[in-house]
Amino acid sequence: MLTQPLLEKLSQLKLGGFRQALTEQLENPQYADLSFEERLGLLVDIEITRRANNRLRRRIKTAQFPLQATLADLDLSAGRGLKRAQILELAQGEWVRRHLNLLVLGATGAGKTYLACALGWAACEAEFTVRHVRTSRLLQALELAQADGSYSQLLRSLARVQLLIFDDWLRDPLSRSQAKDLLEIIDDRYGRAATLVATQIPVSDWHARIPDPTLADSVLDRLIHNAYRIELKGDSMRKTHSPLQNNAN
Repeated sequence: MLTQPLLEKLSQLKLGGFRQALTEQLENPQYADLSFEERLGLLVDIEITRRANNRLRRRIKTAQFPLQATLADLDLSAGRGLKRAQILELAQGEWVRRHLNLLVLGATGAGKTYLACALGWAACEAEFTVRHVRTSRLLQALELAQADGSYSQLLRSLARVQLLIFDDWLRDPLSRSQAKDLLEIIDDRYGRAATLVATQIPVSDWHARIPDPTLADSVLDRLIHNAYRIELKGDSMRKTHSPLQNNAN
């Protein structure tokens, strides 16, 4: 008789996992063999798990990953230049907690975006906030934000992200104003949050792609001296996994 009012109260308290698990217990006579404490413990565990999964889904959605990539599906073959121990260490997220950086380098198609997304996904699972941005589109967004007055708000939102992933970093040479924008972001994050840079441009060429030497020195100084590096090697993953390539074999 009291069951329906109880279920409604659980809904009012937004204890959806608890309610669903309680309904299952009421319908399954096997739970009658458990003590009250055991049954209550199961209900609480299910609610905690449900909330954790919901938070993870929200973090992943907010991250805006272009690929659904996980470390479990990552190709760790020796020819790709990846060290299993290093990848597993990075997956734990301590580098994010210590506000360090990571540079993922390699030729076009080497799998930089996939690796960046996989490590970002792992960071989400470790309960860090993550955001993936394509550098060219971020620069466009910054330009629009300056025009409509939301520039400061955008900078603050980026500064709060615990792991910011720049994809296609410096693919195109920057204007001076773009370099200043990136320095604003990186300066806000230095020593306070982690940054991952994925790029096909060698670090030795970065300085030349930033028009102002002083700005270039400032950007590089904040990114590379406290950064891990991964250099991907091997054939293009797009070529390797192409249906046409597979048919040819």
